[in-house]
Amino acid sequence: MRNVRLGTSSSDEFIQKLNEKNKKIQEIFLEKMKKATRTVTVKGMLGDSTIAEQTTFDPMLVQEFFKKTIQKLQGWASQDITVTNNEDLRRIFVKFESIEGNYITSGHMSIQFHVLLYYKLDNKVIEFQKELSQIIDKTKNTETNLADEGEQHIIKKLKDLGYDDLAHKDLFELFYENDELRDKIYHDIDGLSDVDVQSLLKRKKQLFDELDNLLMECYQTSAVLIDDSKLVTGEEGFLFSLDLEHVKNNVKEGMFNTKKISENVKEKLLNRLDEIIKILNI
Repeated sequence: MRNVRLGTSSSDEFIQKLNEKNKKIQEIFLEKMKKATRTVTVKGMLGDSTIAEQTTFDPMLVQEFFKKTIQKLQGWASQDITVTNNEDLRRIFVKFESIEGNYITSGHMSIQFHVLLYYKLDNKVIEFQKELSQIIDKTKNTETNLADEGEQHIIKKLKDLGYDDLAHKDLFELFYENDELRDKIYHDIDGLSDVDVQSLLKRKKQLFDELDNLLMECYQTSAVLIDDSKLVTGEEGFLFSLDLEHVKNNVKEGMFNTKKISENVKEKLLNRLDEIIKILNI
């Protein structure tokens, strides 16, 4: 019985042959990915307006490399290229497989990288941040004052309407059941300030949207091969894995006896790996 993940140490002659070809694939894949993730230096602006230099690569070049590789693999079925986004961690990957007899060779190519955000070098960033700071200060002071004045206004208004001894829990119930009273009191509270809070809040949202539009992404990875466990834990790098599985009654089996594989199927399985080597070398 043999484990099907290629690259795992084995005394089985056939597995050793597969591992040799898998090692060659890994070496070529690493070099190709290094080229696909070659970096350039860009300048960006931090939140405090400091100018910083950062290296970045183009993820589209990786997607193009994956796409071309998959398209050239004749006789392999593949899924669409997938991009996952988990906050600042992203992954681009594609899965593919071929069938020879009752055996499936499954492949997985992926890259995992981090995203760093900077502002573009644009004076609007400083202008928007300055205006945003002024609005935040103004609305903060206004909201504090309104909270004090508003509470007194509500108590006075309710007393004028005959609600002299109203507990806080009763106040909530009253407002919930009497929409007209609630809306009137809230409208009166808004009028207590000479600052148009609603307009300022609307402008604040606009400024945040404008600043978001001025953000640029920089991409960072490590030019090393990683395994599945490192992929799961969020480490940067490239992964190319191959698994060999036996199909019995339409169910994939991760463990099987390689001595039961016919010589004809073994040759075809080895040829499948040769195809990958040939394609990656182009």
